[in-house]
Amino acid sequence: MKRLAVRLVFGAMVLVNFSACSVEPWVKPYERDRLADPIMNLNRDPVSTAYINHVHEAREGARGASGSAGGGCGCN
Repeated sequence: MKRLAVRLVFGAMVLVNFSACSVEPWVKPYERDRLADPIMNLNRDPVSTAYINHVHEAREGARGASGSAGGGCGCN
């Protein structure tokens, strides 16, 4: 009896998890400008963050290693 209850609970949890999957996006294209609002930025001081990133790049010798575009050939 206990195994049946565990299986039913597990099956219900799986169904709830898969019901969140959807083909339609939650964020509509006309709503994406709200997500690009500066208030949604994680860092509180963008100038300080840019300076810290610059210092990190200079110390590590890995200019552009913070996710910027470019190849590994050093031709940028």
